[in-house]
Amino acid sequence: MTDALDEINIDKSLNYNNLEVFDYGLNSEDYTLEKEQIESIFNGNVQFFHFAACLKYGTKDRETIFKTNVDGLENSIRFFEKYAQPGSRFFFISTAYSCGKFSGLFEEKFYPNQDISHFRNYYEQSKRVAENVMKEQIERGKINGHVIRLSQVVGDSKTGVTKTGYGVFDLAKRLHGISVKYPDQTLRLKVDPEGTQNLIPIDRVVETLIKMLKASDLPQIVNLTAKHDVKNEIIAQCIGKQLPVTIVLDKTLQQKNMNALERMIAVGMSFTGKYARINLQFDHKNLDQIIRSDNNGVTKRSLCRMMESFIYELSGNKTSVKV
Repeated sequence: MTDALDEINIDKSLNYNNLEVFDYGLNSEDYTLEKEQIESIFNGNVQFFHFAACLKYGTKDRETIFKTNVDGLENSIRFFEKYAQPGSRFFFISTAYSCGKFSGLFEEKFYPNQDISHFRNYYEQSKRVAENVMKEQIERGKINGHVIRLSQVVGDSKTGVTKTGYGVFDLAKRLHGISVKYPDQTLRLKVDPEGTQNLIPIDRVVETLIKMLKASDLPQIVNLTAKHDVKNEIIAQCIGKQLPVTIVLDKTLQQKNMNALERMIAVGMSFTGKYARINLQFDHKNLDQIIRSDNNGVTKRSLCRMMESFIYELSGNKTSVKV
């Protein structure tokens, strides 16, 4: 943990005296922690953040996904309820994509559970179910709980440092691998250039979470998503600037018309491709109660810096941060 923090902390000013890291079992009673460890954790009012999640998406992984994302949350609630002192708060980090195949404005409220046909994958469905576990516990007065829905969390908007490998960066990784072996190619992707992605920088996420810690009265659900989406065309431009290939987005492209390299990319995009044609809209009334900002997303410049950092590291370099 300290190594990871050192790597992203450019000026090395962090003090780790108040940081303790424990091994634990998400689905085990009392997290398999010792009595002394538990007493240390719950000494006073606690702001308890549940980030744990299984990020698999395949049909074959359904059992693992639900065991982590639903059963794991239920066990965390039991653990918190058992030991937390009055005044402590439980924050469940969910995903904005619990909306599933939703059209219109996705509001900051609870939505009923639905079958898998209403979602792109079991990850999305499991998060909807988990949110309703929280709803039930809150309504029963068991916990002082809050649901934070994150969209695609990307790199630092100020430095460009990027450690995620999901979403648009997974696509960048695949294109980088092909471009190394087959430079100077034109690669067509079956992606709508006018489609959008909701990308929120990690520094904006941290800033908002800190604001929440300082607030005494919080909404039950917050869509911690960017106020402005980014077009797929812009994302492709930022990736293309770093690679020796030409990227062309074509929403009408059919597999029969793809060349061998394009078919390789299409297979790799079997998951990410499901998000390449959407334009999601999120309500932000509750978010605005915590932090007012119309510029909490990425710009073309900051996204391109993130892609530069990410691809620089893929090429075997330690960092691309320029100060």
